[in-house]
Amino acid sequence: MTPAKETSDLPPRRRWSRTGRRLFPVALLLLFSACSGDGPQSSLEPQGPLASEIDGLWEFVLILATAVFILVMVGFVVSVVRFRERKGDTREPKQVHGNTRLEIAWTILPAVLLAVLAVPTVQKLFEIREVPEGDDVLQVKVTGHQWWWEFEYVDYAAPDGRTLITANELHIPADTKVNLTMTSADVIHSFWVPPLNGKRDVVPGRITNLTLEADGDAVTDNVGFGPGVILGQCAEFCGLAHADMRLRVFVRSDADFEAWAAAQLEPAVVAEEGPVAEGYETFTQVCTACHQATVSLPDGTVTTVGVENYVTSRDVDFRSSFGPNLTHFGSRTTFGGASFDNVTEHLSAWLANPSDLKPMDPDRNDIPARRILGMPNFQLSEEQIKNLVALLQEWQ
Repeated sequence: MTPAKETSDLPPRRRWSRTGRRLFPVALLLLFSACSGDGPQSSLEPQGPLASEIDGLWEFVLILATAVFILVMVGFVVSVVRFRERKGDTREPKQVHGNTRLEIAWTILPAVLLAVLAVPTVQKLFEIREVPEGDDVLQVKVTGHQWWWEFEYVDYAAPDGRTLITANELHIPADTKVNLTMTSADVIHSFWVPPLNGKRDVVPGRITNLTLEADGDAVTDNVGFGPGVILGQCAEFCGLAHADMRLRVFVRSDADFEAWAAAQLEPAVVAEEGPVAEGYETFTQVCTACHQATVSLPDGTVTTVGVENYVTSRDVDFRSSFGPNLTHFGSRTTFGGASFDNVTEHLSAWLANPSDLKPMDPDRNDIPARRILGMPNFQLSEEQIKNLVALLQEWQ
């Protein structure tokens, strides 16, 4: 019986043939894994004019790069076929030393191609980076925290001077330019809502700007997360819970946005008795160490409870708290950096031990140094958790 040949005993051509058959499925797997559908955070599904300009530039570059690739591959295949070694042909190929025309051509043509790419790219870059001005521009201050986003609508204020402050969920009117003036309270973050614009770093001690504008169609046309919801996230690694530092942009009609803003400026109502009243007592004893809320007490008094600090460095002057403002927490669809649905089950688990749901490092919190790395486990009783959930869900 003749023993099977080892791979090393096979002729080179057969060895390569067998290797190719083995690698072909792997190559196909890699090819198809690079293809993605219409995901909720796709830059290739723009929902605003700025993102459409970026997408158009990408398509232009893709077409040009594809044309160059085809020309190079055609030249390569023709060269391989035409100048291949033929059986019985022992002639030495013609030896060529230098070709001035060819060398000039392949120096000038790439330079021209790069110029064709550079001109529209630089032009679009300046257009996208331009800070919008005018009374019709919505101004929003954005502060990045580990690991959540704080939004302050500086043009919307209550009679007592309070501005509209919320967290993780940015509400904007459709077909309106929104100027985000951004900084960070701790480390470098990156604000990114792919269907609306490119990403922009958020740097402590510095101001960066980003413009968002959503099409009117975005009010009802989006990818599976409810009417008018566009997903975004932090795009710069910023610590343990970076992957859970997400955000949602809610696109509204002008009337709906104005109604939402007016409702958000109203104080949250505290009941005189019952679970909500007991939850408020726990809130003032525990939660106000880091959170704020503007409330209307049973006697009609309106007050803001909780800690507030100012992020001030160089030209940065931003209103900010250690934790999200919870005045209208019940009206939000998510919490925990827009990572968890705002339902009783998730909220109860969060209050029992936040780090079980989201990787954080609260043991390293340093309030005097304004460094907060997560919400601690306050060892709340089941009754306290139940009452706090009732309070927070009541604050619509």
